[in-house]
Amino acid sequence: MNVHIAFLGSLGTQEMVLIFLILLLLFGAKKLPQLARGVGKSVGEFRKAREEFEDEIRKGSEDLDKEEAAKKANDIDVKDAKGKEPHDS
Repeated sequence: MNVHIAFLGSLGTQEMVLIFLILLLLFGAKKLPQLARGVGKSVGEFRKAREEFEDEIRKGSEDLDKEEAAKKANDIDVKDAKGKEPHDS
């Protein structure tokens, strides 16, 4: 089982076990689950923020597309109106 991490390359099982043992020695058995929970919550919050940001960008793009379409439609109407004679009512 190889895990690819952007800046570390490929981590195999032996490397992951070694990292886990070092973390266990540094933080202890009682703190490790709390640390993992904290990291998990942080990753979840990061994903949520990223999704909200992507949604805002998507909505902004859709709004811009709608505005451009409305402007083009308005320009076409103005050109049509200029070509016609004024009507007396």
